[in-house]
Amino acid sequence: MTNQPEKLGEQPFISHLVELRDRLLRVVLCVLLVFIGTAMYANEIYQYLAEPLLQHMPENSTMIAIDVASPFFTPIKLAFVVAVFASVPYILFQFWGFIAPGLYRHEKLMVLPLLLASTLLFYAGAAFAYFVVFPLVFGYLTAAAPAGVAVMTDIATYLDFILALFFAFGVSFEIPIFTIVLVWTGITTPESLAEKRPYVIVGVFVVAMFLTPPDALSQTLLAVPMWLLFESGLLFSRFFAGRRRER
Repeated sequence: MTNQPEKLGEQPFISHLVELRDRLLRVVLCVLLVFIGTAMYANEIYQYLAEPLLQHMPENSTMIAIDVASPFFTPIKLAFVVAVFASVPYILFQFWGFIAPGLYRHEKLMVLPLLLASTLLFYAGAAFAYFVVFPLVFGYLTAAAPAGVAVMTDIATYLDFILALFFAFGVSFEIPIFTIVLVWTGITTPESLAEKRPYVIVGVFVVAMFLTPPDALSQTLLAVPMWLLFESGLLFSRFFAGRRRER
């Protein structure tokens, strides 16, 4: 009889592991299925993402492939990354399905909107990087080339560069979510964050300085949205702080 509680405790734990395994398998299957579709258009996808650079390169210049296998593996790598990006809503759906049964009702009402908002903000940051930042960055970098230097970027190096920017801007646009979570968990308060506004403004300009070319225009185009996102997160965090005090 003494082993009965232990067996009862083991069964739910094992069932959670089985459920986690099943959901991970679904995620992997989803990514693979999407990857099959994106791999068929890997070259077209790469061409689309290379367009911001190609538009600013000198006439008759092209990108190059230094490694022998780069013309094949680089677009395939991009196709896989695109498949993961496109599968994010389904991945979050599986994540939500796994954690939701263990949450209280008020926690569900807060976590689900945060998951959805964080996804949309990450996509918005990537779109901002492509449509606003890339033209500025590549226009500046190609124009800054010394006389006699032919601008011919390696396709693998270019892919690593733009993926790093996509990730950096996607994370930067998560500032409202970070702000809300800090307040929701009780780590800080909206009033305390508001008092630190001058430091935040200086901080976003410093971050923008490292993420953009060394000119005031592109730095401002990133720093101002980051500051506005902080202000929006601060505004919404007051609502979460009020709900937390009520509980």
